Amino acid sequence: MELAVLGSLHETPLHGYELRKRLNALLGMFRAFSYGSLYPCLRSLLAQGLIAEEQPAPTTIVGGRSKIVYKLTAEGKERLQDMLTQAGPSAWEDESFGVHFAFFRHTEAEVRLRILEGRRSRLEERLDAVRTALARTRERLDSYTLELQRHGLESVEREVRWLNELIATERRASSEEGPARDTTSTDE
Repeated sequence: MELAVLGSLHETPLHGYELRKRLNALLGMFRAFSYGSLYPCLRSLLAQGLIAEEQPAPTTIVGGRSKIVYKLTAEGKERLQDMLTQAGPSAWEDESFGVHFAFFRHTEAEVRLRILEGRRSRLEERLDAVRTALARTRERLDSYTLELQRHGLESVEREVRWLNELIATERRASSEEGPARDTTSTDE
């Protein structure tokens, strides 16, 4: 959640409703963000000095209630950059891969490649384990459970193919043009 919030606020300051809406649009298929998880995260980031609150000018308040706008601090930008350079196992696990992927435009090419390769490796291990388990238990499973297992297997195989395509594209881009990266400054 921290990476998702910092990455979103890097692009523009947002109030809580806008931030939740952006996170759900960006990562909705991977995970849903509720106010119950967003606001504790915002409080923690505030306490760490990674984000700051801006109160709107009284003349801009519409409807009687002001909305606190959150923006990234210099420390928050540093923390975001640090998080975007991490390519270890936590970056390619189910819970965080989608968040890292969503901010790949701010990530160095070699880090993107390590994350993609790590994710592919993890999924290939999972495929081997599922295939082995399925071969041992196939005759004991009913047809619906077998179909569910087959569906899961096909989903992981599809993701591995997709990762192979992304890895090939990353390698091509870095050999042809050097690293393909975002041209926007992260030192704003």
